[in-house]
Parts: sequence; structure tokens; C-alpha cells
Amino acid sequence: MKLKIAHLYPDLLNLYGDSGNILCLEQRIKHRKIDCLTYRLDSAKLLDKNDYDIVFIGGGQDFEQSLIMKDLASGGDGFISREIEKGTVLLAICGGFQLLGKYYKTSKGEIMEFTGALDFYTEGAEKRMIGNYAFKTAEKMKIIGFENHSGRTYLCGGLKPLGKVIKGCGNNGKDKTEGVRYKNTFGTYCHGPLLPKNPDFADMLIAKALKNKYGTAQLEPLNDEIEKLARAQVTALYL
Repeated sequence: MKLKIAHLYPDLLNLYGDSGNILCLEQRIKHRKIDCLTYRLDSAKLLDKNDYDIVFIGGGQDFEQSLIMKDLASGGDGFISREIEKGTVLLAICGGFQLLGKYYKTSKGEIMEFTGALDFYTEGAEKRMIGNYAFKTAEKMKIIGFENHSGRTYLCGGLKPLGKVIKGCGNNGKDKTEGVRYKNTFGTYCHGPLLPKNPDFADMLIAKALKNKYGTAQLEPLNDEIEKLARAQVTALYL
């Protein structure tokens, strides 16, 4: 078996060690004796060149997002939307998460049109929402991580969040929602990086990718004692 990962905009969108999510996926896949290939893509239009099993988009600030706008406007947005609708496993962090929505309105009133792949929007504010936080998914997984964003994201049209905030701010600091979940697409503000701190969530993504490709989602368990110890320490100190 083999899984192919597309790391989209790796140089522009890589805050707070978000590339660690790629390393985590690679290692947890390879530990199961499954071949794993990762492709660094500087344009979303390159998603058309291969049949990827997992797409990852990391975090970035307003400036980095603005540099990506040309690629999205020239057709990249359509390729991202296609991956989402066909059920490809897609994980997007912070700025990458915001790119999946309709637009980002800065605190100065400037509007950046995004992919519009999902029905939500983000508005910037002067005050940042920052700190260690936790939320719970529909599978009852407790996700821990770090958030640092000035954008307030609002889901529309019955779009479901990734989870409910236990501690921290989440999407907007008001409605206790965190991230977005649609088909096999997962958007979140969770840095940390997310997956090494939450190996069960990483395995869920891998299982979904395997089920898409091979019709099976069975994963041999790994020894996660070190990961569990790290989670316990973080939780005790900050959560």
C-alpha cells in the first residue's frame, strides 16, 4: 500500500512548526509498513498533476495569504474545491483554514477573496486570541494545542465545526466552535503542531485516506506512551 501527501504552499504557510504535521503523518504511516510519498506544491493547480490521498495546508499571516491570492484567482481555488468535494482527506491550519472560506476582512476593512470552497468567512480584529487551548471533536477526542490568531471565523449555512471549545477561544471567542468539518476536510486554528500532540487524530486522517483508496481503514496500533506522557504534562501545566 502507498499513500501520497500533497504539502500545499510549504514555504509561505508554515507557522509555529506546522510542517511537523507532515513529519508526524509520514512517520505514523511508515511505522505501519505503508509507503509514503510527500510532494511540495507551490501552486494549488499542481493538485491536478497527481492523485493525492492527503492534502495539507499550513498557517500563515495576512501578508503570506495575500501572496497566494494570485494563484487562487488564476484557477487554484477550483482545484482545492475539487479535492474537498471528492472527499480527499484535507487538513488546513489557521491561515490555511481561513483560505477555505469565502473571504477575510481585515481590521482596516480590506477584503481578500478566498476560495469560497466552504461557506464561512473571517473578520480580523485588533485583539489577538492567543494561548494554549483544547476542544472536543464529534468522536469525543480531546484535542490540545496552541492558538494565535486575530481573525474571527463564522460558519454559515449549517456548516459543522470540527469541535467544541473546552478552554480557549476557538473560531471567534463567542460561540464555542472550533474549526470546520466537511466530508473529509478538517480546518482548525490548532498549532502546536497539531498532529504530534494528538496522535489519535493523526491516525483518523490516515485511516480515512486508506479507506478512500483501498476500502479498508484498519491500522495497527503504535506505542504512543511518549506522546501520552507529553499530553499529560501539557494538560497539567496549561489546561
